[in-house]
Amino acid sequence: MLSRTAASLYWLGRYVERADFVARLIEATVRLDALSPTPAGEVAWESALRVTYTDKLYADSGAPIDQANVARFLTIDPDNAGSLVRCLDMARNNARAVRTALTREAWTAINRAWLLFNSRLRPGNTMATLNLVEAVKAETRGFEGAVLRMMRNEAVWLIRLGAAIERADNTARLVDVKYHLLLPEGEPVGGLVDRDQWTTILQTVSAVTAYRWLYAEGLKPNLVIDLLLTRPELPRSLAACVEETVEVLSLLGKRTGLQGEADRMARNRMARMSRTRTHEVILRGLHEYLDDFIAENAALDAAIARQFRFI
Repeated sequence: MLSRTAASLYWLGRYVERADFVARLIEATVRLDALSPTPAGEVAWESALRVTYTDKLYADSGAPIDQANVARFLTIDPDNAGSLVRCLDMARNNARAVRTALTREAWTAINRAWLLFNSRLRPGNTMATLNLVEAVKAETRGFEGAVLRMMRNEAVWLIRLGAAIERADNTARLVDVKYHLLLPEGEPVGGLVDRDQWTTILQTVSAVTAYRWLYAEGLKPNLVIDLLLTRPELPRSLAACVEETVEVLSLLGKRTGLQGEADRMARNRMARMSRTRTHEVILRGLHEYLDDFIAENAALDAAIARQFRFI
């Protein structure tokens, strides 16, 4: 496989996963702001910007932080590299570059998602925004399902690898922002707003039901953190992403013979993750732990690019 093809497949996986995450984040923030007994207002939308690392870019625009403006920025703003329209545009460009490696179903899902934004100038009111992000989620799920039904070869594994790296980064940033930045000043830990926000985190990663199955107690922040960090049963947990990365790198190595730095980094990370205990992480500093994880994930991404000769 040409290195250019491998890079396009890997980044196709990353951009589709990123679009799905941003859509889920927008949906959860809309619901937190509009449907919570205590509306979250500006702080909820500010947290969405922080999770996507676009808070400084948004501040430069001078627009107020509210649903209408931030929702537009995160959905259809062409100047925001993390917006839904830009993610899907990049995903489609990469998919088009490797069109012959994809099934018709996989390509159609990408193209339909991209067409949702054709000539769209604004996301609309609250219900229209929710309908838009739900449509994006449906198409990204359709793409994921199509990929899982493709022939198991390098193309599928590279898409899965990109998605796993992106998913790990998204989950780590989501937990970090909630733990340190989201609760408004004066609101008690464990209070109504705090519980609404932790529930929103679970909704963003489709883990509300998983939490109920795995934990007998009611909603507790330390247990939510445990679920999102160490429980491999949850596909969007850090542990699950770490395991999938090792698995897919192993499959690629056996098929292509390209093994090296990325494999070693991924296996070392999985070994450390297996020894991770949530209460120890919180005592030592969750923010520091997640910062280190995000940096290591970025280093692993660079090692993958070198190993498979993307660059």
